[in-house]
Amino acid sequence: MAILKIARMGHPVLGRPAAAVEDPRDPALRQLADDMIATMRDAEGTGLAAPQVHQSKRLLVFFVDAGRARAHAHGGGPDDEGKGEGAPLTVLVNPDYEALSEEKDESWEACLSIPGLAGRVPRYWHIRYWGTDLEGNAIEREATGFHARVVQHECDHLDGVLFPQRMTDMSTLIFTSEMDRYAEGEARAAASRPRAAS
Repeated sequence: MAILKIARMGHPVLGRPAAAVEDPRDPALRQLADDMIATMRDAEGTGLAAPQVHQSKRLLVFFVDAGRARAHAHGGGPDDEGKGEGAPLTVLVNPDYEALSEEKDESWEACLSIPGLAGRVPRYWHIRYWGTDLEGNAIEREATGFHARVVQHECDHLDGVLFPQRMTDMSTLIFTSEMDRYAEGEARAAASRPRAAS
């Protein structure tokens, strides 16, 4: 396995739709998937799409640790159900998804292709996603919370979309080095808001 170079925002490969994979069983695709997994782990990422490693193919990999999912959960879901939901290491070929609810959750996202920046992005809370594995077997799952967010983020890469394009409030696009300070400011502002009488 090799550690691949990650494309950064501004590279043309990140701004165009990726091509469908014709044969999921192609040994070269398996090698690419293995290298993507190694690259994702080396960069301490949660997911990686093939365009991020300069390959315009509809292929992505991800792993959602349940503890990390809980740490990234920030309100918005129905009864907060599934906030700590993890997902196994997954390779998806030709993936797609659909929203199972119109409800969205706005939370922080970062990206290996936009190092040093994070922003608050609205995403569907509850989705169904599908694709195939590297043997051509169908994969179909439902996901909520952070798991759903990761899948949507990676699928966006396959359509040439980066997370800032999904943001509704660009004032929340900040350097990750400032996140603690930003969170402290949000907490102070929330504490000073008048509370409704019960």
